[in-house]
Amino acid sequence: MSSISYLNGSFLPGNEARISPLDRGFIFGDGIYEVIPAYGGKLFRLDEHLKRLDDNLAAVRIKQPLTNEAWTSVLNEVVARNQPIHGSEQSIYLQVTRGVAERDHGFPDDHVEPTLFITSSALKPLPASIAEQGVAAITYEDIRWKNCHIKSISLLGNILLRQHAYDNDAVEAILIRDGEVTEGAASNLFALIDDVLITPPKGPLLLPGITRDLILELAQQHHIPTCETFITPAQLINAEEIWLTSSTKEILPVTTLDGAAVGNGKPGKLWQQMTQHYQAYKQQLRNA
Repeated sequence: MSSISYLNGSFLPGNEARISPLDRGFIFGDGIYEVIPAYGGKLFRLDEHLKRLDDNLAAVRIKQPLTNEAWTSVLNEVVARNQPIHGSEQSIYLQVTRGVAERDHGFPDDHVEPTLFITSSALKPLPASIAEQGVAAITYEDIRWKNCHIKSISLLGNILLRQHAYDNDAVEAILIRDGEVTEGAASNLFALIDDVLITPPKGPLLLPGITRDLILELAQQHHIPTCETFITPAQLINAEEIWLTSSTKEILPVTTLDGAAVGNGKPGKLWQQMTQHYQAYKQQLRNA
């Protein structure tokens, strides 16, 4: 059974959704996207996701197609309509493109309306083996553009980096630019160094992750020392723990980096603690 999607004001089966091949999202990758988990039918940190969406649309000068109230209504309706298909744990994908216009690099006239598309997929739990074994990552040069804080649908650089990780039996490429570690190809980065949980600061070189911010909040609540500062490759190699975070993967413990063990080669104690705090946060959302 096909997911129920939303396209430009209409709910319809996902396999019936159609856009013009002249849509600038298709031609240029000219658009912004968000991925929002839903736990127990409740959207995860919706206000924060909508704020980032609004900031990103403004950054690339795409008209905001909906008010926050309308976004909330439509997104909750997508979750509700897909519960018979995917259950109450879902991953909601939305994207807004600049719309349909003749192919030209310059922006089209103001009368062109953005294209809005939302769909849902089942949010599957991570394999239990991750808690026992962790995951492998590699380091690699950051080949992307210099506006990585914008959640653009133009993701070819990220795709090539992630595939490079897969080709090397790893789940993620941890990126290095000008001697500083920034983030993963599709994740934010944390490292435990000298008993301090460090993550690179927000800025043009990395995405301001919603899960990243929540982990910093949870760390503060539970009196875990944190610091937002750039990490050198040498510091990363010697880190006690390394985590990768995203809205759908949550917190992945990296136990192998470039073929060498991280710490003792097992998920660390702080990761175990933070995972418990994170799961408790999700349960509170389900019960709200």
